[in-house]
Amino acid sequence: MISFHKFVGLGNDFLILREEELAAVPVPRGQFAARLCDRHFGVGADGVEVLLSGAPPDGADFAIRLHNADGKETPISGNGTRCVAAWLYLIAGWDQPSVRVATAAGIKELILVDSDSADGWVILRMGMGVPGLSSHQVPIVLPEPLEKVVDIPLGFEGIPLRFSACTMGNPHCSIFVDSFDLLDWRLLGRRIELDPRFPDQTNVEFIRVIDRQSIEVRFWERGCGETMSSGTGSCAAVVASVLNGRTDRTVTVHTVAGELLVEWREDGSVWQTGEARYVYRGEWPPPNSRLGRPVGTGTRSLR
Repeated sequence: MISFHKFVGLGNDFLILREEELAAVPVPRGQFAARLCDRHFGVGADGVEVLLSGAPPDGADFAIRLHNADGKETPISGNGTRCVAAWLYLIAGWDQPSVRVATAAGIKELILVDSDSADGWVILRMGMGVPGLSSHQVPIVLPEPLEKVVDIPLGFEGIPLRFSACTMGNPHCSIFVDSFDLLDWRLLGRRIELDPRFPDQTNVEFIRVIDRQSIEVRFWERGCGETMSSGTGSCAAVVASVLNGRTDRTVTVHTVAGELLVEWREDGSVWQTGEARYVYRGEWPPPNSRLGRPVGTGTRSLR
């Protein structure tokens, strides 16, 4: 049996397991992750966070790798990394005031703000690094390279959209809307994700500005589809809002699942603060098993 824990960060759910649990898996890791994430035939999740065995890189306490629900590896999820840190505090017994986690997008520091081990939640402030703003960094193919991709016509299927783009370790396309009901943002998100102008595909955020300190966002995530929230997507939405002069640099992001506080500091770094919550632990039969379904423990014990 392969043991895992399920955590949720503002509606983004992740399965967290140790790399050694995968030693006996006879199929590629991505294929196995996709099976686990399937909401009909698997456990169901937006992604699988794998805690790597062996010594972490210099400057990090732990190292992880992330597979989206489609099985493809992606550099980072803000909510997913926060879930890993919550797992470290609630399950693995980490007792320091902060933890540094090496992702494929670099080492991220997470600072413990508050927690309740009995109820299974923590609040963490996470350093997301400096956003990449140039068309080369995103990446996006434009008629000519730009140092900042801000308020550019998208010219998508005859719909007069404009967008801004950045990378938070993964590519983002941010679009401002007056209402989420006046356009089929899910259909647009699906098509923009796969637009050839984004050679690595892209995450898409649809942003409604409430005031200078708050925005509301809907998310279409690369490799996952519609999600209730996104950590990197919330950061990208705030970066786009600041670059377009629509908000201040500290913004509350209202998602379907709750609120995330995002700060784009004067030193260029982006920080997010939000909750991560323990859902349950379970076991999954190896891929060559005929059982074909996850077996939960039926408890929420933290050990």
